[in-house]
Amino acid sequence: MIKKIEVIAYSGYQGEETPRAMIFGDEKIEVAEILKMWVEERLEDRSRKRFFKVKGSNGRTYEIYYDETVMEWFHRA
Repeated sequence: MIKKIEVIAYSGYQGEETPRAMIFGDEKIEVAEILKMWVEERLEDRSRKRFFKVKGSNGRTYEIYYDETVMEWFHRA
């Protein structure tokens, strides 16, 4: 299941966004640690998504991604 979420991100000097916190409804969860990062690109539609597997401040692990085509963040459960 994929759900659109709000993410507070840090934009580095190269414009790459790194998630710092996620907002699920009215709950804000800080990103305690980035466990893994990767990029998926599709030649068919030239889409690009930046994935992050993160550990939240609540101890849970989340897989989130930034879709560069629509410029929005999503959570993949």
